[in-house]
Amino acid sequence: MWWEGPWYGFHWMWMFPVIFLALCAAFLLLGPGRMMRAGHGRETAREILDRRYARGEISREEYQRMRKDLE
Repeated sequence: MWWEGPWYGFHWMWMFPVIFLALCAAFLLLGPGRMMRAGHGRETAREILDRRYARGEISREEYQRMRKDLE
């Protein structure tokens, strides 16, 4: 067959540099610290509470009580 010649598998060789370049681009775009840190970008309970209070979802009394519970 035509694929069993001396260049067998060569037509797949272009995939490795493409995959390598895609990984390098992702690393550069996302930043090395962002890829290595687990849980980065998660909000703390205090931040969620502050956001809910700022939106008016909870009253001042509820906010103060919950904030005290978190401390």
